[in-house]
Amino acid sequence: MRFPVKSILAGALLAFGATFAQAQTVIKFSHVVAQDTPKGKAAEFFAKKAEELTKGKVKVEVYANSALYKDKEEMEALQLGSVQMLAPSLAKFGPLGVKEFEVFDLPFIFDNRDELHKITTGPVGEKLMKKLQTRGITGLAFWDNGFKDFSANKPLHSVADYKGLKYRIQSSKVLEEEIRALGGIPQVIAFGETYQALQTGVVDATENPPSNFYTQKMHEVQKHVSLTKHGYLGYAVIVNKKFWDGLPGDVRGQLEDAMRQATAYANQIAQDENDRAMEAVKASGKTTIYTPTAEERAALKKALVPVHEKMSGRIGKEIIQDVYKATGFDPKKL
Repeated sequence: MRFPVKSILAGALLAFGATFAQAQTVIKFSHVVAQDTPKGKAAEFFAKKAEELTKGKVKVEVYANSALYKDKEEMEALQLGSVQMLAPSLAKFGPLGVKEFEVFDLPFIFDNRDELHKITTGPVGEKLMKKLQTRGITGLAFWDNGFKDFSANKPLHSVADYKGLKYRIQSSKVLEEEIRALGGIPQVIAFGETYQALQTGVVDATENPPSNFYTQKMHEVQKHVSLTKHGYLGYAVIVNKKFWDGLPGDVRGQLEDAMRQATAYANQIAQDENDRAMEAVKASGKTTIYTPTAEERAALKKALVPVHEKMSGRIGKEIIQDVYKATGFDPKKL
């Protein structure tokens, strides 16, 4: 029995398409912030590069703004394999049991990005990532967001101004201690629920890098921002270890290359995005922006740095000293 050439070609094309579809790997990349934040843009950049470098063997589906999972849900989803990739804030690893990551939450432990990158791109960062392996997680990269500022519905100038306010924080024992050191009341609230909590008065104040503050429209419900730059908010891009180890070596190498490029992009745009966001907050006219004097910032630093010693039993004195050594920080000089 003879078949028409067209039928044979059509069958071959269908078979090829089916083989390609089977060969394509889908990575679900979930995160909780807006698409137009540094993390959101970097995730989209990675997705594009991954598909490009693997020549379509990998498709990365990015789910922004808690579209799949909220703060408290996403880590478990990764470990169960419901998603393959996340970029959680570094505070999320304390509740997971890797408390050394909470060193990033310590107030005023980094004075600038150069000090920070000595950790995230150096031996200390590598040492931290290795600790995730026993949790079924592979760490791929650290991504910057930026340094945090305090906001509230009252001016925050002197240390006394911070007392008695209810602060939204993410889940972190270090951040709880930070707020208590200021005489405030810490309340853990999911990132996606923060706007409503501020709007309804469940909390009075919070801390965020400008890009998160602006894209979540917190400037609409916070009358004052103080540019304290007291803490750092960054992310670790992580992947389910079983999934990652199961990828072909060449594909994994291509994805590592895509991640290196995405990391360079993320860290490059982070400061620019934060600067633009603060300008947009200023232009809105809804929030008064205050720059603390050198004396006011020094007083805030003096009030908060004792948190380092108080939390050393939880985080680990060794990792704190590793950071001090790498950055040259000396709390005795305050």
